[in-house]
Parts: sequence; structure tokens; C-alpha cells
Amino acid sequence: MAKIGYARVSTIDQKLDRQIDALEKYGCDQIFQEKVTGRKTERPELNQMLKLLRKGDQLVIYKLNRLGRDFRHLINLVGELEERGIDLVSLTDSIDTSSSMGRFIFRMFASFAELQADWIKEDTFPGLASARARGKKGGRIPGLSEKAKKKASNAAKLYNAGSSIPEIQEALEIRSSATVYKYLRLEGIQINGWIQAKSNQKDTEYASN
Repeated sequence: MAKIGYARVSTIDQKLDRQIDALEKYGCDQIFQEKVTGRKTERPELNQMLKLLRKGDQLVIYKLNRLGRDFRHLINLVGELEERGIDLVSLTDSIDTSSSMGRFIFRMFASFAELQADWIKEDTFPGLASARARGKKGGRIPGLSEKAKKKASNAAKLYNAGSSIPEIQEALEIRSSATVYKYLRLEGIQINGWIQAKSNQKDTEYASN
């Protein structure tokens, strides 16, 4: 049985050291390294690693969001690994699909994530309809580009799913944390400790992201 590690960051400026240190400590025989956004379909190192893996091997990652482009891609990928008899170990998520309990935890994790996404939709759309019925405008402030609107929506979903501000910033390739806060505020999410003065900054940056 081989332990094959995979480490990824989204930009060339970010460091892989923490992930690699954890994978080496776990005892990985080989580590594939990639600097590419998770949203990109083409990831040569990931594809090469998947070809290398054999039945009985372990694919080891630092965290689940290092592997899949999005949650659905991650679920499909884990399903493919399971069919091939390859186990997944996520070090910081305490997931190891080599055991029945590990497989159960991953599937519960997946179920809760999908359920939470459904709850977000159920809470958002009736709320907007109710606001419009009272003569109030709901949704995002007009003037943002379509790209920025999509990022604002995705930032809110990630935040509600438990992602931190730095994780959202990295996942969506947003240049500053101030932009993430603005997106969340536009989506109706208030974060304790956020200085109101920040909201008075120019909107140029986040409108272009």
C-alpha cells in the first residue's frame, strides 16, 4: 500500500510548506504539488496522481478543499476512488475512508453540506419575495458586474457553510479580505467585529473582482 499525498494552493505567491510538512509527517511515499486555482478543470498534477494510484493505496490531503473544484466534484471524485479501491485521508478534517466509520463520517459530511445549501435557498428566496411584497428591494445592490455578483453569492454560501474569510478569499481568488466582507454585507450577512468604516471604502475593487 502506497501513501500518495496531494498539496495545492491557488496562486504562485502562496506557500505549500504547511501542507507538505503535514503530509510528510503522515508518512507519504510521494507528494504531488500544484499551484492552481481549485476552480480550474485542468490540474495536471492531480490527473497524474490519479493515474498513478492503485487499489489499496491511500490518497492523502491536508484538507478536503485542496482536492475538489467544488463539493459536487469532490463527491464524484471520492466515489471514483471508492470504486477503484483507493482510500481518502483528509488530515485536518479527520476523515479516513479506509474504515467504515471514516466512510460514514464523509457521507454524513456530504449530506449536511447539501442540506445546508438547500436551507440557504429556502431561507433566501422566500425572504426576498416577502421583502418585495412589502415594497422593499431585495438581493444585491445593482451596479456590480455579473462576475462580482456571482462571487458575492458564492462568498455567502461558503461563509454559511463554515468557511473562514481567508478560505473564502483563496477559494474565490479575491484580492483582499475587505472585498470579502463587502460581498457578505451585500448578501445580508453581518459579521461581528467588522469595522463599519471599512464599508465606506471605494467600491471599485470589489466591483471588478
